[in-house]
Amino acid sequence: MIVMKFGGTSVMDAAAIDRTAQIVRGRLSRRPAVVVSAMSKVTDALLAAGKAAGEGKREQALELARGLRERHHKTAKELVTPEQYAVLGAELDREFDMLDELLKGIVAVGELSPRSSDYVVSYGERLNSRVVTEAYKARGIPAILVDARTVMITDAQHGRAIPLDDEIEHRAKNLVRPLLEDGKVPVMGGFIGATHDGVQTTIGRGGSDFSAALMGSGLDAEAIEIWTDVDGMMTTDPRICPEARRIRVISFEEAAELAYFGAKVLHPATVLPAVQKNIPVLVLNSLNPSNEGTLIVARAPRSKSTFKAIAAKKRITIVDVVAARMLGAHGFLKAIFDVFDKHHCSIDVVSTSEVSVSLTVDSNEAIPAIAADLEKIADVKYAGRNAIVCLVGENIRETPQIAARVFTALGEINVRMISQGASEINITFVIDEDDVPEAIRRLHRAFFTEVDPEVFD
Repeated sequence: MIVMKFGGTSVMDAAAIDRTAQIVRGRLSRRPAVVVSAMSKVTDALLAAGKAAGEGKREQALELARGLRERHHKTAKELVTPEQYAVLGAELDREFDMLDELLKGIVAVGELSPRSSDYVVSYGERLNSRVVTEAYKARGIPAILVDARTVMITDAQHGRAIPLDDEIEHRAKNLVRPLLEDGKVPVMGGFIGATHDGVQTTIGRGGSDFSAALMGSGLDAEAIEIWTDVDGMMTTDPRICPEARRIRVISFEEAAELAYFGAKVLHPATVLPAVQKNIPVLVLNSLNPSNEGTLIVARAPRSKSTFKAIAAKKRITIVDVVAARMLGAHGFLKAIFDVFDKHHCSIDVVSTSEVSVSLTVDSNEAIPAIAADLEKIADVKYAGRNAIVCLVGENIRETPQIAARVFTALGEINVRMISQGASEINITFVIDEDDVPEAIRRLHRAFFTEVDPEVFD
């Protein structure tokens, strides 16, 4: 039993969905359950429609919905038989009529609430899972639609709901496993869920990977396959560094660090449910299904190369908090972190000295308010347009002079903050956002010119 997740670019149009059908057919003997994202760019369009409605721009919101209606009808018509389309087309119209009414209601109220936003954005996965299910049936695959909201049970935190693992496992075993045992191929949308009371929720952008991992964990799957449009995880972003190599195998811990610090192939939380059940995760390319991709396992083979990959996370703000008289005082650090907790702002990197605390956060509109609260207890400065660069590899602490080699490779590029020691598997530093491409190219030349062929391709 395996779980296969297809991202937005893998299901972006009729040709792409047809490719996924061929991939799924080739794995029928392994009893696949399929999780699909919305078509590429659909979630962005839905968010724009909801925002327009909240601002009272009725025609703009409805025009965006009309465009999506036409796109889904066109895709469906190309994929299914005329008999199927007679039913599917009517279902799509019913769903889009409901979306139109929802957008009109938001206009009338004059506000887009988090709950309404979740409902608007859910249409991408809900509609595409219907289209994919019928497309698979038309190709002889015994697909059956599963409403993700009956399985992915979450709390009521709209926009970034927390999945309730035990409840999801219970429902996966009771609602999805019997379908697999009956020879069916369950198809459900990722990213969306519902509370115990049936209120629509979402688990954050990129959450379809998370949905697939939760489903895999709940079903005790033998593997979770994440299908995207690249040949697995790379040593760095190939758009910045064309010499980037494919990583054949990587540990769960390394993959999680890379995902958090900017590697966009995986959602950062994806690996967590898999780690708990020791389920291998494969990152594969739907445009090149014969490629073996990247295997993510609990313990990867020891590599002769120092690092596995380099990732960068842009749009970072450095916040400097200076209070010479209070830094050593009991509760001062807690007071600082309480401010960030109050504004629901997570911290990435922290560095302290005798008179100051420097830390980094994702740049957002809450920064001025955070600074205003911090100024009640200390002097505060903040600066945006920075980036975190992270080099990941196991047993870095055991490698002599590794920090010296890293910063020698950077040359004259100015480093604003450094962090090593919080994790045994990464070296993290902060630089100006504009310096990221050159920094990555220099580091890649220094550490990936010669690599372990057992680990890299």
